[in-house]
Amino acid sequence: MNVLVFGASGYIGSHLVPRLLAEGHRVRAAARRLDVLEARGWQGVELVAADALDPASLPPALAGIEVAYYLVHSMGGGPGFARRDRDAARNFRDAAAAAGLQRIIYLGGPRPPGRPSEHLASRLATGDTLRQGPVPVTELRAGLIVGPGSAGFEVIRDLVNHLPLMVTPRWVQSRTRPIALDDLLEYLVRLLDHPETAGRVYDVAGPETLRYRDLLEGYARVTGRKFRAIDVPFLTPRLSSYWLALVTSVPVSVARPLVEGLKTDLLVDDRAIREVIPIPLHTYEQAVVSALEREQREPLPARWAEGALAFRGYDPDVSFYSKGETTRVTAAAPAETLWEVVRSIGGKTGYYYADTLWWLRGLLDRLVGGVGLRRGRRHPTDLRVGDAIDFWRVVALEPGRRLTLLAEMRLPGTAVLEFEVTPLDPGRSLLTTTARFHPSGAWGLLYWYALVPLHNLIFRRMPRNIAKEAERRAAAAASAGTA
Repeated sequence: MNVLVFGASGYIGSHLVPRLLAEGHRVRAAARRLDVLEARGWQGVELVAADALDPASLPPALAGIEVAYYLVHSMGGGPGFARRDRDAARNFRDAAAAAGLQRIIYLGGPRPPGRPSEHLASRLATGDTLRQGPVPVTELRAGLIVGPGSAGFEVIRDLVNHLPLMVTPRWVQSRTRPIALDDLLEYLVRLLDHPETAGRVYDVAGPETLRYRDLLEGYARVTGRKFRAIDVPFLTPRLSSYWLALVTSVPVSVARPLVEGLKTDLLVDDRAIREVIPIPLHTYEQAVVSALEREQREPLPARWAEGALAFRGYDPDVSFYSKGETTRVTAAAPAETLWEVVRSIGGKTGYYYADTLWWLRGLLDRLVGGVGLRRGRRHPTDLRVGDAIDFWRVVALEPGRRLTLLAEMRLPGTAVLEFEVTPLDPGRSLLTTTARFHPSGAWGLLYWYALVPLHNLIFRRMPRNIAKEAERRAAAAASAGTA
């Protein structure tokens, strides 16, 4: 069957694509950024760039498709996500009808008792919007998904890993039926064999009803950690979201709508789907074990990706979500010249800003048994995957385009520094610098917060100076050419 996974770069989509391919389907994966899909290294998958908020990008993605999985939502994009979700669903619905699709399979969220949170209301409204078109929709509604990358699961993991003593608000007494990622994927894949599910809405869930406190305790048991908690009545969902953003690595844009959806029980009835697709379900603790094992099997991506275990030192205790920022600087220099500057970083060249601070960081690293800056570089300009650059390691390289460095200094977590060069026109190029830190435990968070001002200064000034150096070289080359 010709299948489109729309939103393939996301949490569910990135796991669904390989499963569909293994079942023998012809798979097309679509996401806003093609380079993120390319980094997955999928073989035999057609990759396309498409954005549901850009109607013109949809027809090529949908051409020749029989069934499309719609896995798009904008929760992490901050305020206005409900409007964006609605607009995206309407655009996709209309484009799917024009392309003659047989069916849309949509993964939404459960309907709670009483008034839903803004996040859950948006998930429900997305399903309603898709159903307003002529293409039949099969909607699965899942609550908390237990797997690496699930926002709810990552909150649980960070809380247990980061806090020796936990302050638990009222919402940890709310009940849910968590579903294992493997079980959800099985439902999604097997829906293709059941055309009679078109036009239906199904709740999916795991076999247990648990409090969120039970989920914290269960994760602690599986990982051999101690769980200590103090219940407090005064942490509202809004305050809890800020608290989570402080003591975990989950972004506040994700934590706030997530926590607001935990005010009430999210209990669903999955009997209807089990009559159609009767699969054995995993318990919560079995799902946790599977999630940790799944991470260890993940291949090394071609570039940094949020949560990739390879960029967390293959240590599941290190946070899935990262802290840090991305800086973009335009250089009045050709992309080739800008790349020459980027690939020369470190060693005797230095880091283009605050070299004294880099030297001090290397000295501190040596004092605590790290490698410091003594390794230098193998070659002043040539790079290969596996090369050492001072206390960095080249873990991914696309010559002329992207360099990804993984820190090998002593850290309470893992750090990644990535440079990407994009040509704009013959005389201009864009440098995108991404500096990310995945904290490990409470010490990792303290380390990050203590150095935020310094890191922000360095990783904003360094790209500017790299661009200036590229411009100086370009100007010198132009002067030499006219002399």
